[in-house]
Amino acid sequence: MTTLVLLRHGESVWNLENVFTGWTDVALSDQGVREGIEAGELLADAAIMPDVAYTSVLRRAIHTLDLTLAEIGRSWVPVHKSWRLNERHYGALQGLNKAKTLELHGADLVHAWRRSYATPPPPLDRDDSRHPLNDERYRWMPPEIAPAAESLADVIQRMMPYWYDAIVPELRTGKTVIVVAHGNSLRSLVKHLDQISDEDIPSLNIPTGIPLVYELNDSLTASTSRYLGDQEAVAAATAAVEAQARQGS
Repeated sequence: MTTLVLLRHGESVWNLENVFTGWTDVALSDQGVREGIEAGELLADAAIMPDVAYTSVLRRAIHTLDLTLAEIGRSWVPVHKSWRLNERHYGALQGLNKAKTLELHGADLVHAWRRSYATPPPPLDRDDSRHPLNDERYRWMPPEIAPAAESLADVIQRMMPYWYDAIVPELRTGKTVIVVAHGNSLRSLVKHLDQISDEDIPSLNIPTGIPLVYELNDSLTASTSRYLGDQEAVAAATAAVEAQARQGS
């Protein structure tokens, strides 16, 4: 058996302001900082000590990981960053207020953009400042892989090769691995681990700042999974994410 910890980054300032974020590199809110520290406290209470860590190239995830590892005295473990763990790219929605977008486009369309499996939001133009190729982190990307907008299916397609090529080899050595990423990149991974269908994945909600711990067998399929901490608090946090999805926020 080997242990995998999945952690959605703490609340960001744009989460707080109800704005589509995607690949926009925003900071954690004060609440998000607390969530990163509390995630470390939960891991310490469960005596789960990661040996290696993975995160995206977005600072809300990187900062959450830093806070969590510091809390358990593991800032020294190797940390690997990859754009393949980034949040879903929300295209032309990035930077827009979610409630105003809902008023403009209607609940059904916004819900499809946000929560459906294969419907991406409107794409960005290549010369838009929000396009990845206009960010120095991603200028190396061939144009055909730099997303102008993504569906969840697109996130799975670009993330799973990284799972197999980078993360799985560490798990096979028996190391405890932590992945700190984003709502949709983690939904993609949970879909794989729990064998969730395309039809059922839109209803999956992952709360911020609460470690989700998997025990994986020799074939790296899930034997058990659980959120750490008070289960009523976990249920409330998950319900809050679900309510936001229903409201298009």
